Amino acid sequence: MNTRVVASDGVRDWSAIFQSLLQLTKPGITRVVIATSLAGAVAAPGPVTDWSRLILALVGTVLVVAAANTLNMYLERDVDGLMQRTRHRPLPTGRLSPEVALAFGIALSAVGLPILAFGVNMLTALLNALALVSYVFAYTPLKRISSVSLYVGAVPGALPPVIGWAAMTDQLGIEALALFLLLFVWQIPHFHAIALFRQSEYERAGLRVYCSEKGVRRTIWAIIAFAAIQFVVSLMPSYVGLTDMTYTAVAVVVGSVFLGWSVYGLRAPSHVSWARSLFFLSMPVLVILYSALALSAA
Repeated sequence: MNTRVVASDGVRDWSAIFQSLLQLTKPGITRVVIATSLAGAVAAPGPVTDWSRLILALVGTVLVVAAANTLNMYLERDVDGLMQRTRHRPLPTGRLSPEVALAFGIALSAVGLPILAFGVNMLTALLNALALVSYVFAYTPLKRISSVSLYVGAVPGALPPVIGWAAMTDQLGIEALALFLLLFVWQIPHFHAIALFRQSEYERAGLRVYCSEKGVRRTIWAIIAFAAIQFVVSLMPSYVGLTDMTYTAVAVVVGSVFLGWSVYGLRAPSHVSWARSLFFLSMPVLVILYSALALSAA
Protein backbone atom coordinates (compact mmCIF):
# COMPACT_ATOMS: atom_id res chain seq x y z
CA MET A 1 0.00 0.00 0.00
CA ASN A 2 2.77 2.44 0.93
CA THR A 3 4.63 1.65 -2.28
CA ARG A 4 1.60 2.53 -4.36
CA VAL A 5 1.17 5.82 -2.48
CA VAL A 6 4.80 6.76 -3.06
CA ALA A 7 4.52 5.88 -6.72
CA SER A 8 1.37 7.96 -7.02
CA ASP A 9 3.04 10.91 -5.30
CA GLY A 10 6.06 10.53 -7.57
CA VAL A 11 3.88 10.60 -10.64
CA ARG A 12 2.13 13.72 -9.38
CA ASP A 13 5.49 15.37 -8.63
CA TRP A 14 6.86 14.64 -12.10
CA SER A 15 3.63 15.79 -13.69
CA ALA A 16 3.79 19.07 -11.77
CA ILE A 17 7.42 19.58 -12.78
CA PHE A 18 6.59 18.88 -16.42
CA GLN A 19 3.69 21.34 -16.34
CA SER A 20 5.91 24.00 -14.77
CA LEU A 21 8.65 23.48 -17.36
CA LEU A 22 6.06 23.67 -20.12
CA GLN A 23 4.74 26.93 -18.68
CA LEU A 24 8.26 28.40 -18.85
CA THR A 25 8.19 27.99 -22.63
CA LYS A 26 5.03 30.14 -23.03
CA PRO A 27 3.00 27.65 -25.11
CA GLY A 28 0.66 30.34 -26.43
CA ILE A 29 3.54 32.24 -28.05
CA THR A 30 5.03 28.97 -29.27
CA ARG A 31 1.80 28.11 -31.11
CA VAL A 32 1.94 31.46 -32.91
CA VAL A 33 5.56 30.76 -33.87
CA ILE A 34 4.62 27.38 -35.33
CA ALA A 35 1.76 28.88 -37.35
CA THR A 36 3.74 31.82 -38.73
CA SER A 37 6.82 29.69 -39.47
CA LEU A 38 4.61 27.25 -41.35
CA ALA A 39 3.01 30.11 -43.28
CA GLY A 40 6.46 31.34 -44.31
CA ALA A 41 7.40 27.86 -45.48
CA VAL A 42 4.17 27.41 -47.45
CA ALA A 43 4.63 30.83 -49.06
CA ALA A 44 7.98 29.71 -50.51
CA PRO A 45 7.98 28.97 -54.27
CA GLY A 46 6.56 25.60 -55.28
CA PRO A 47 4.82 22.96 -53.19
CA VAL A 48 6.44 21.62 -50.04
CA THR A 49 8.21 18.39 -51.03
CA ASP A 50 10.92 18.01 -48.39
CA TRP A 51 8.70 17.36 -45.38
CA SER A 52 11.57 16.11 -43.22
CA ARG A 53 13.33 19.45 -43.60
CA LEU A 54 10.15 21.34 -42.76
CA ILE A 55 9.52 19.22 -39.67
CA LEU A 56 13.10 19.65 -38.47
CA ALA A 57 12.82 23.41 -39.07
CA LEU A 58 9.64 23.61 -36.99
CA VAL A 59 11.01 21.40 -34.20
CA GLY A 60 14.30 23.30 -34.00
CA THR A 61 12.56 26.69 -34.08
CA VAL A 62 10.12 25.66 -31.37
CA LEU A 63 13.00 24.53 -29.16
CA VAL A 64 14.89 27.80 -29.64
CA VAL A 65 11.78 29.90 -29.03
CA ALA A 66 11.05 27.84 -25.93
CA ALA A 67 14.62 28.49 -24.79
CA ALA A 68 14.24 32.25 -25.33
CA ASN A 69 10.97 32.33 -23.40
CA THR A 70 12.45 30.27 -20.56
CA LEU A 71 15.53 32.48 -20.25
CA ASN A 72 13.27 35.54 -20.40
CA MET A 73 11.30 34.20 -17.42
CA TYR A 74 14.56 33.46 -15.61
CA LEU A 75 15.76 37.06 -16.03
CA GLU A 76 12.35 38.58 -15.22
CA ARG A 77 11.39 36.39 -12.26
CA ASP A 78 11.39 39.41 -9.93
CA VAL A 79 9.23 41.48 -12.29
CA ASP A 80 6.82 38.62 -12.91
CA GLY A 81 6.08 38.44 -9.21
CA LEU A 82 4.83 42.04 -9.26
CA MET A 83 2.33 41.70 -12.12
CA GLN A 84 -1.14 40.19 -11.85
CA ARG A 85 -0.97 38.25 -15.12
CA THR A 86 2.48 36.77 -14.42
CA ARG A 87 2.70 36.30 -10.66
CA HIS A 88 1.47 32.70 -10.88
CA ARG A 89 4.32 31.63 -13.15
CA PRO A 90 6.63 28.83 -11.90
CA LEU A 91 9.52 31.02 -10.72
CA PRO A 92 7.63 33.71 -8.73
CA THR A 93 5.60 31.00 -7.00
CA GLY A 94 8.67 28.90 -6.24
CA ARG A 95 7.40 25.81 -8.08
CA LEU A 96 10.75 25.72 -9.87
CA SER A 97 14.12 27.09 -8.82
CA PRO A 98 15.89 29.70 -10.98
CA GLU A 99 18.78 27.26 -11.47
CA VAL A 100 16.47 24.68 -13.02
CA ALA A 101 14.95 27.28 -15.35
CA LEU A 102 18.39 28.50 -16.43
CA ALA A 103 19.63 24.97 -17.12
CA PHE A 104 16.42 24.12 -18.99
CA GLY A 105 16.68 27.20 -21.21
CA ILE A 106 20.32 26.52 -22.05
CA ALA A 107 19.56 22.86 -22.78
CA LEU A 108 16.70 23.74 -25.15
CA SER A 109 18.90 26.08 -27.18
CA ALA A 110 21.78 23.58 -27.16
CA VAL A 111 19.48 21.01 -28.77
CA GLY A 112 17.48 23.30 -31.06
CA LEU A 113 20.30 25.20 -32.80
CA PRO A 114 22.27 22.10 -33.92
CA ILE A 115 19.05 20.55 -35.27
CA LEU A 116 18.62 23.62 -37.45
CA ALA A 117 22.27 23.94 -38.45
CA PHE A 118 22.78 20.30 -39.45
CA GLY A 119 19.22 19.19 -40.24
CA VAL A 120 17.97 22.24 -42.16
CA ASN A 121 20.56 24.87 -43.15
CA MET A 122 22.95 27.31 -41.54
CA LEU A 123 20.84 30.34 -42.48
CA THR A 124 17.88 29.02 -40.50
CA ALA A 125 20.13 28.35 -37.51
CA LEU A 126 21.61 31.88 -37.69
CA LEU A 127 18.16 33.48 -37.85
CA ASN A 128 17.08 31.50 -34.79
CA ALA A 129 20.28 32.44 -32.98
CA LEU A 130 19.59 36.11 -33.80
CA ALA A 131 16.07 35.79 -32.42
CA LEU A 132 17.33 34.12 -29.24
CA VAL A 133 20.12 36.62 -28.55
CA SER A 134 18.09 39.74 -29.37
CA TYR A 135 15.11 38.58 -27.29
CA VAL A 136 17.06 37.50 -24.21
CA PHE A 137 20.02 39.89 -24.14
CA ALA A 138 18.59 43.03 -25.80
CA TYR A 139 14.82 43.15 -25.45
CA THR A 140 14.53 41.68 -21.95
CA PRO A 141 16.92 44.07 -20.12
CA LEU A 142 15.84 47.06 -22.23
CA LYS A 143 12.25 46.73 -20.98
CA ARG A 144 13.40 48.23 -17.66
CA ILE A 145 15.14 51.15 -19.38
CA SER A 146 13.08 52.46 -22.28
CA SER A 147 9.86 51.88 -24.22
CA VAL A 148 12.09 51.50 -27.29
CA SER A 149 12.30 47.88 -26.13
CA LEU A 150 8.99 47.31 -27.95
CA TYR A 151 10.63 47.83 -31.34
CA VAL A 152 13.65 45.75 -30.37
CA GLY A 153 11.44 42.90 -29.19
CA ALA A 154 9.39 43.06 -32.38
CA VAL A 155 12.46 41.95 -34.37
CA PRO A 156 12.73 38.40 -32.93
CA GLY A 157 8.93 38.30 -32.81
CA ALA A 158 8.77 38.84 -36.59
CA LEU A 159 11.45 36.30 -37.59
CA PRO A 160 9.43 33.01 -37.54
CA PRO A 161 7.88 33.42 -41.04
CA VAL A 162 11.30 34.43 -42.36
CA ILE A 163 12.73 31.30 -40.76
CA GLY A 164 10.09 29.18 -42.48
CA TRP A 165 10.91 30.82 -45.81
CA ALA A 166 14.68 30.37 -45.32
CA ALA A 167 14.22 26.72 -44.36
CA MET A 168 12.60 26.00 -47.74
CA THR A 169 14.64 28.30 -49.99
CA ASP A 170 18.10 28.58 -48.36
CA GLN A 171 18.02 32.32 -49.03
CA LEU A 172 16.44 35.66 -48.19
CA GLY A 173 14.99 38.33 -50.44
CA ILE A 174 12.24 40.89 -50.88
CA GLU A 175 9.64 38.18 -50.23
CA ALA A 176 11.17 37.39 -46.85
CA LEU A 177 11.18 41.11 -46.04
CA ALA A 178 7.44 41.28 -46.80
CA LEU A 179 6.80 38.37 -44.43
CA PHE A 180 8.95 40.02 -41.76
CA LEU A 181 7.30 43.44 -41.99
CA LEU A 182 3.79 41.98 -41.86
CA LEU A 183 4.44 40.50 -38.40
CA PHE A 184 6.83 43.23 -37.19
CA VAL A 185 4.35 46.09 -37.71
CA TRP A 186 1.39 44.09 -36.36
CA GLN A 187 3.14 43.76 -32.99
CA ILE A 188 3.37 47.50 -32.35
CA PRO A 189 -0.35 48.40 -31.97
CA HIS A 190 -0.95 44.97 -30.41
CA PHE A 191 1.48 45.66 -27.55
CA HIS A 192 0.62 49.35 -27.23
CA ALA A 193 -2.95 48.18 -26.56
CA ILE A 194 -1.77 45.75 -23.86
CA ALA A 195 0.25 48.50 -22.20
CA LEU A 196 -2.73 50.85 -22.17
CA PHE A 197 -5.05 48.56 -20.24
CA ARG A 198 -2.26 47.17 -18.03
CA GLN A 199 -0.39 50.44 -17.53
CA SER A 200 -0.51 50.37 -13.73
CA GLU A 201 0.90 46.84 -13.65
CA TYR A 202 3.82 47.75 -15.89
CA GLU A 203 4.58 50.82 -13.80
CA ARG A 204 4.43 48.86 -10.55
CA ALA A 205 6.85 46.31 -11.98
CA GLY A 206 9.27 49.00 -13.15
CA LEU A 207 8.85 48.29 -16.87
CA ARG A 208 8.92 51.21 -19.28
CA VAL A 209 6.04 51.48 -21.75
CA TYR A 210 5.18 54.21 -24.24
CA CYS A 211 1.93 55.30 -22.59
CA SER A 212 3.76 55.93 -19.29
CA GLU A 213 6.48 57.95 -21.01
CA LYS A 214 4.39 59.89 -23.55
CA GLY A 215 0.82 59.71 -22.29
CA VAL A 216 -2.39 58.01 -23.37
CA ARG A 217 -3.28 60.40 -26.22
CA ARG A 218 0.06 60.05 -27.96
CA THR A 219 -0.13 56.29 -27.57
CA ILE A 220 -3.52 56.22 -29.30
CA TRP A 221 -2.07 58.26 -32.15
CA ALA A 222 0.87 55.85 -32.33
CA ILE A 223 -1.58 52.95 -32.58
CA ILE A 224 -3.42 54.71 -35.42
CA ALA A 225 -0.16 55.42 -37.24
CA PHE A 226 1.01 51.82 -37.04
CA ALA A 227 -2.44 50.49 -37.94
CA ALA A 228 -2.17 52.58 -41.12
CA ILE A 229 1.34 51.28 -41.77
CA GLN A 230 0.07 47.77 -41.14
CA PHE A 231 -2.62 48.29 -43.77
CA VAL A 232 0.04 49.18 -46.35
CA VAL A 233 2.50 46.49 -45.28
CA SER A 234 -0.21 43.82 -45.42
CA LEU A 235 -0.45 44.44 -49.18
CA MET A 236 3.28 43.78 -49.73
CA PRO A 237 2.94 39.98 -50.15
CA SER A 238 0.73 40.61 -53.18
CA TYR A 239 3.07 43.29 -54.53
CA VAL A 240 6.10 40.96 -54.44
CA GLY A 241 4.18 38.09 -56.01
CA LEU A 242 3.64 35.83 -53.01
CA THR A 243 -0.16 35.84 -53.14
CA ASP A 244 -3.13 36.38 -55.43
CA MET A 245 -6.01 38.87 -55.41
CA THR A 246 -7.95 36.81 -52.88
CA TYR A 247 -5.37 37.61 -50.23
CA THR A 248 -5.34 41.26 -51.31
CA ALA A 249 -9.10 41.54 -50.85
CA VAL A 250 -8.90 39.93 -47.41
CA ALA A 251 -6.03 42.22 -46.39
CA VAL A 252 -7.94 45.33 -47.47
CA VAL A 253 -11.07 44.35 -45.52
CA VAL A 254 -9.22 43.25 -42.39
CA GLY A 255 -6.87 46.24 -42.48
CA SER A 256 -9.75 48.67 -42.88
CA VAL A 257 -11.62 47.22 -39.90
CA PHE A 258 -8.52 47.33 -37.69
CA LEU A 259 -7.61 50.86 -38.77
CA GLY A 260 -11.18 52.04 -38.23
CA TRP A 261 -11.31 50.63 -34.71
CA SER A 262 -7.91 52.18 -33.97
CA VAL A 263 -9.21 55.62 -34.99
CA TYR A 264 -12.24 55.13 -32.77
CA GLY A 265 -9.85 55.20 -29.83
CA LEU A 266 -9.71 59.00 -30.15
CA ARG A 267 -13.41 59.22 -29.20
CA ALA A 268 -13.88 56.11 -27.08
CA PRO A 269 -15.48 56.84 -23.65
CA SER A 270 -12.88 54.63 -21.93
CA HIS A 271 -9.41 54.20 -23.37
CA VAL A 272 -8.93 51.14 -21.17
CA SER A 273 -11.97 49.29 -22.53
CA TRP A 274 -11.16 50.34 -26.08
CA ALA A 275 -7.53 49.21 -25.76
CA ARG A 276 -8.63 45.83 -24.41
CA SER A 277 -11.04 45.37 -27.32
CA LEU A 278 -8.35 46.42 -29.82
CA PHE A 279 -5.95 43.89 -28.30
CA PHE A 280 -8.48 41.07 -28.72
CA LEU A 281 -9.30 42.27 -32.25
CA SER A 282 -5.63 42.23 -33.25
CA MET A 283 -5.31 38.48 -32.68
CA PRO A 284 -7.92 37.33 -35.24
CA VAL A 285 -6.50 39.96 -37.61
CA LEU A 286 -3.16 38.14 -37.52
CA VAL A 287 -4.78 34.72 -37.89
CA ILE A 288 -6.88 35.82 -40.87
CA LEU A 289 -3.97 37.51 -42.66
CA TYR A 290 -1.59 34.58 -42.31
CA SER A 291 -4.29 32.02 -43.11
CA ALA A 292 -5.16 33.93 -46.28
CA LEU A 293 -1.49 34.24 -47.15
CA ALA A 294 -0.86 30.51 -46.73
CA LEU A 295 -4.00 29.50 -48.64
CA SER A 296 -3.45 31.87 -51.56
CA ALA A 297 0.23 30.92 -51.83
CA ALA A 298 -0.41 27.17 -51.68
